Amino acid sequence: MNILPWIAPESVPESSRIVPGRADPVRWLAVLLKLLCVALGGMCGASGRFLLSSWVSRSQLASAWPLGTASVNILGCFLFGLIWALGEQKVRLGPELRLAVFTGFLGSFTTFSTYVFESTELFNDGRTLAAFGGLMLQNGLGFACLALGLALGRI
Repeated sequence: MNILPWIAPESVPESSRIVPGRADPVRWLAVLLKLLCVALGGMCGASGRFLLSSWVSRSQLASAWPLGTASVNILGCFLFGLIWALGEQKVRLGPELRLAVFTGFLGSFTTFSTYVFESTELFNDGRTLAAFGGLMLQNGLGFACLALGLALGRI
């Protein structure tokens, strides 16, 4: 689905696409459309993360454990899997909608869902060593870099 068909690159004659000394306006509009999709999805995802995490964190269980963050990560994984499967088998998601949902919404709601999805894909592709390596690298370096950042920030 192209939201703005009148600026689709294939609808612009090749001879008028590139103007020497000037940026290609069709290409710039396409990039701006992609950025807008990511930004709108990101705004919704970040807001959803804040609302859900705040709501869950007010519970009694959350006082002993970061349940708000866990709920966001778990729901994000579920939504990523559900929407991905629906997009593959039942509903065609256009490139703009995919950007808004996966990169924008889920990317700002939780990157954990992407992390889990990509690791699962490596396992499914039989790339077990790469999957375990990625898990160890991201977790190990993540903790190490957090500790380093905290230490440097406290100097």
